Amino acid sequence: MNRLSPFNVVSLTLGFAFLYLPMVILVIYSFNASKLVTVWAGFSTKWYGELLSNEAFLDAAWVTLRVAIISSTIATVLGTMAAYVLVRGGRFYGRTLFSGMIYAPLVMPEVITGLSLLLLFIGLGMDRGVLTIVLAHTTFSMCFVSVVVSSRLISFDQSLEEAALDLGASAFTAFRLVTLPIIAPAVFSGWLLAFTLSLDDLVIASFTSGPSATTLPMKIWSSVRLGVSPEINALSTILIGLVTIGVIAASLASKHAALRTKRDEQAAARAQ
Repeated sequence: MNRLSPFNVVSLTLGFAFLYLPMVILVIYSFNASKLVTVWAGFSTKWYGELLSNEAFLDAAWVTLRVAIISSTIATVLGTMAAYVLVRGGRFYGRTLFSGMIYAPLVMPEVITGLSLLLLFIGLGMDRGVLTIVLAHTTFSMCFVSVVVSSRLISFDQSLEEAALDLGASAFTAFRLVTLPIIAPAVFSGWLLAFTLSLDDLVIASFTSGPSATTLPMKIWSSVRLGVSPEINALSTILIGLVTIGVIAASLASKHAALRTKRDEQAAARAQ
């Protein structure tokens, strides 16, 4: 069994400190009683109360959450369909163009994506708001869902689906009752990834939003430009807590689903 060398221990410590020490400092100073974020004046939770009474931040948070849920759900449906076509569709006319269009947002700079979508919405005469942000986030997050689901479909035992077809199930029924439950952890992971990307996006939302819709990253960015306030620290602490809880819950759910899928596959293999 290999033991960690002093060099590896120091490297890991410095690496984790570089990643997480700023977050720890941010969380600590969110409970600072002073309005100056760099001067400690005692423990206080008043900035959380100030944050909860800030209508601008609350409205931006509601817009961000609504956009993230809607866009990630649509992106998951479209991304799963695209992944199924790419993996199970075989060779068809235009496959190269189709796959290129699916994966292009992965390597396309966000500035280019945001600008092109802005020009599209202007050309269509659409008023920029929640709808345009949802469409934009769906466009660039769908490809991430497609990649995640495709990797699971490639390793999927297709004989299980064929057995359902031999027993008289239609193609859609076999997909709904056999394929979808098995690839559900990958689909959920894709949804979670799309939700996180939408929640964190600033560049594309800046191009596609309007006066009636301001996302939380945009609100934070505009506030930070005038100076970091303790309310920003409190808001960031809440987001860190929510993300931590979400990651732990998603990990437990994915682990449980993977174990259940493995048991189902083993039971199906023994039944053959």
